[in-house]
Amino acid sequence: MIFGPTPLEEAKGAILAHSLRLPGKVLKKGSVLDEAAVAALREAGRREVVTARLEAGDVPEDEAADRLATALTAAHIARSRAATGRVNLLAETAGLLVLDERRINAINAVDESLTVATLPNHTMVTAKEMIATIKVIPFAVPGKVLAVAEAVARGGAGPAFAIHPFRPLKVGLVLTELPGIKESVMEGAVEATGARLAALQGTLLPVERVRHEEGAVAEALGRLRRSGAEILLIAGASAVVDRRDVGPAAIVRAGGSIEHFGMPVDPGNLLCLGRIGEIPALVLPGCARSPKLNGFDWVLQRLFAGLKVTAKDVMAMGVGGLLKEIETRPLPREQAPRTPPPLLAPRRPRTVAAIVLAAGRSRRMAPLNKLLVADSQGTPMVARVVDNVLASHARPVIVVTGHERDRVEEALSGRPVLFAHAEGYAEGLSASLKAGLAALPPEAEGFLVCLGDMPLVSGAMLDRLIAAFDPEEGRAIVMPTFRGKQGNPMLWSREFLAEMASITGDVGARHLVGKHADRMVEVEMADDAVLRDFDTTEAMKALPPSGRGG
Repeated sequence: MIFGPTPLEEAKGAILAHSLRLPGKVLKKGSVLDEAAVAALREAGRREVVTARLEAGDVPEDEAADRLATALTAAHIARSRAATGRVNLLAETAGLLVLDERRINAINAVDESLTVATLPNHTMVTAKEMIATIKVIPFAVPGKVLAVAEAVARGGAGPAFAIHPFRPLKVGLVLTELPGIKESVMEGAVEATGARLAALQGTLLPVERVRHEEGAVAEALGRLRRSGAEILLIAGASAVVDRRDVGPAAIVRAGGSIEHFGMPVDPGNLLCLGRIGEIPALVLPGCARSPKLNGFDWVLQRLFAGLKVTAKDVMAMGVGGLLKEIETRPLPREQAPRTPPPLLAPRRPRTVAAIVLAAGRSRRMAPLNKLLVADSQGTPMVARVVDNVLASHARPVIVVTGHERDRVEEALSGRPVLFAHAEGYAEGLSASLKAGLAALPPEAEGFLVCLGDMPLVSGAMLDRLIAAFDPEEGRAIVMPTFRGKQGNPMLWSREFLAEMASITGDVGARHLVGKHADRMVEVEMADDAVLRDFDTTEAMKALPPSGRGG
């Protein structure tokens, strides 16, 4: 690839290295310069432009990212469409992410042009959660380099990425009792264990409560095996301190064996790993009575994912195994089984609000207010729009009222929305927009601006826009398109609030797109809903039946 200043006579077909603003036109970074673009540059007085020009054998960034993603995709893993040299890999089901770390490191060592970033190995993931991103750094990759990376990606005994779905296992729990043990302690152990199992799609069999004696525990283990237990757990009234203690000895007495005692994870040091036949049998550390994250969680996750846990596996958990709360490194462990640890906080979805503009006077359909005209199912158009927005991940949903405020609010009665009244709605669209912006919560990183007369835009479409929103990646404005035509609604980063506040008259914020074209991304939709508004009685009659929420 040839990179650098290029005379305009040689620029046709080259890739623009940096966004350029020309009179009445913006050329975006990464676009291929055609005759019209070269002519616009020449008219602007430029004689050269910084470009990347592909050489024989070079593979464009999107194609390269797509090919590497193909080599890495396996069962239970989905992928996004290549864009700006990036493809994201996503889990199709809840489970445990298992990585071939050596192979991924080898791919990243092939060449600086290719990168693969992943979640940590053995991370619990949910359906649709991103597990990795493939990013091609330059505009193109030499074909020979890409071929080597593809060979490395496919070169192992199994896939480099694997999602092991959680299995709905039956689990037996033995609680041992000693005189003086509080009932609340026993109940807490059952509650914490049940919550862990539910999160992994497991079922807790009726609990066996017995004396803290080897024989009684062994007999309880036998009863649970006969009841169909696929994992056996022992929560002792007294912490296990040796592999010959009551809990481990009961496993041996019941016909099993002890594979390992202790683990390099704190809390969780005193976990004992055993087996009765093919059934894993564990003596739990005292910390397992708490819902806080501990080493037992890591072992349990692997077992539910169908992975055999050996002594070697347990001994390899030390790096990253310091989970204990200390003053200088607080960790909300009581929430850990349900939420990812702080180091994974960036994985949370972006906080996006929605503003539904429903303040207009509906001049073209006067004297009717088009937003209140009901469809064949008796649902006012504004209610259909709001229902679709509520079906998306956007929160909160703010409805801007103006003309016939009381009637619009009545039409939306019972729906979980916030109302913002535009006192100056007669001044035009800008007044409604400002009223909605003023109601945005400070935590909203972005906001959808939805029009009250576009009832065919579904919640799924809005979620596609939200998924594409990433200001740090340069996607601060997200615009839907259909067959190349730009539509609505648009999603904006809050970085544009100040500019929007200065808009006046009967106009929205769309003109800001040209000013910030290098911060905008287009998302192609499967149908023309993002282009269709309903301004006349005839159009309303053609409105298809609603599918609440879309």
